Amino acid sequence: MKQAQKAPVVGMVSLGCPKALVDSERILTKLRSDGYDFTNSYEGADVVIVNTCGFLDSAKEESLNAIGEALDANGRVIVTGCMGAEAETITERYPKLLAITGPQQYEQVVEAVKQAQPIAHDPFVHLVPEEGLKLTPKHYSYLKISEGCNNRCSFCIIPALRGDLVSRPIHRVLHEAEQLLKAGTKEILVISQDTSAYGVDLKYAESPWRGERIKTKFYDLCKALGTLAKEYGAWVRLHYVYPYPHVDDVIPLMAEGLILPYLDIPFQHASPVVLKAMKRPAAQEKTLERIKKWREICPDLVLRSTFIVGFPGETEEDFNFLLNWLDEAQIDRAGAFKYEAVDGAKANEIAEHIPEDEKQERWERFMAVQTEIAAAKSEKKIGQVLEVIIDEIGEPSEDGSIGADGRSKGDAPEIDGTVFIRDLPAGIKPGDIVKVLIEDAEDYDLFGVLQKTV
Repeated sequence: MKQAQKAPVVGMVSLGCPKALVDSERILTKLRSDGYDFTNSYEGADVVIVNTCGFLDSAKEESLNAIGEALDANGRVIVTGCMGAEAETITERYPKLLAITGPQQYEQVVEAVKQAQPIAHDPFVHLVPEEGLKLTPKHYSYLKISEGCNNRCSFCIIPALRGDLVSRPIHRVLHEAEQLLKAGTKEILVISQDTSAYGVDLKYAESPWRGERIKTKFYDLCKALGTLAKEYGAWVRLHYVYPYPHVDDVIPLMAEGLILPYLDIPFQHASPVVLKAMKRPAAQEKTLERIKKWREICPDLVLRSTFIVGFPGETEEDFNFLLNWLDEAQIDRAGAFKYEAVDGAKANEIAEHIPEDEKQERWERFMAVQTEIAAAKSEKKIGQVLEVIIDEIGEPSEDGSIGADGRSKGDAPEIDGTVFIRDLPAGIKPGDIVKVLIEDAEDYDLFGVLQKTV
């Protein structure tokens, strides 16, 4: 009997945002279907793929360092991702790479791996699950609904890297979601560059789904995903939602429990002058009124956002406007970035760049205000019973009790707070959704004890 040959082994380094993580999962899924094995270390890998980020100069430097580390440790490296669009910059530092491909070029990456490390494919041996391979824990999954972006924000080069908006037909998105749920996913995180613009490029074309015709449209997607997830007792969380007027229509779905009462909206600033310089989409003038209305409809709504401080031309008046807006809006989860110039961004042409020490000072003031808001909101949760999804089970203590880390409906993985739970019974596992009595709070994190399984 002929002995099976050992499958070639591929190492993967995935940098950047969740959208890049989904790209890595697609690459690994295709390679697995062709018979390759994988490792999370450089040692033992026949070839290493580095999926890069190229959004900011600091991210580019991190990517270049990761490429260098992979070359030093392994020597056989293929580069892909956003920074792959700048091949000359990469090869100038590292001329001995096996191949470089740009973002979303899945087939080119797979072909580069096959050229570097050929394999004889056996369809009876090399199988993959229908939901594909994942780099996240089994109980939550990122669901990418589109590629690219139609916006032309002055600080961003994503359209240059990933092109204009290309929405996936809605029946394909829903099919993928169903496969993930069948495989055990308990939380679907919807991602894209501009989630609320979903379907604009397809003119909201209809697709067949479960015997009906459904539009490729943001609201229709949310309703269908929420209905589907409810069948499996799972959550749906929305990320990267620009505040276009039709976002208002989704808030009632959150109040009904179909979609998590959570909106990740990258506001970036509040000053009309700065927003105009940023060329941000969607009307901002009535944002505070809309937030107030959203919370009237869905009192449990949690808002997450990101902001840029020290944008070129930002005055002290502009920055104080932002702080006052933040205090009034009471954003639940907010992070701030000090403005960083990006090669090719229109914002580089603005003359009045802010000194670095002033950017740092404004960042510290912003975070002080936001931390106070977050701490006050967390404090109000003491005494409440919240639904929490378990992420990680701790080791038993000397008395046999078990603790766990989890997240409330208002906490996305890795970017928001954690709920620390004590005195868990045996049998609780990651992905279980339980009820927790909150006993204490600290900034974004909560501490509690198990009540009962949902």
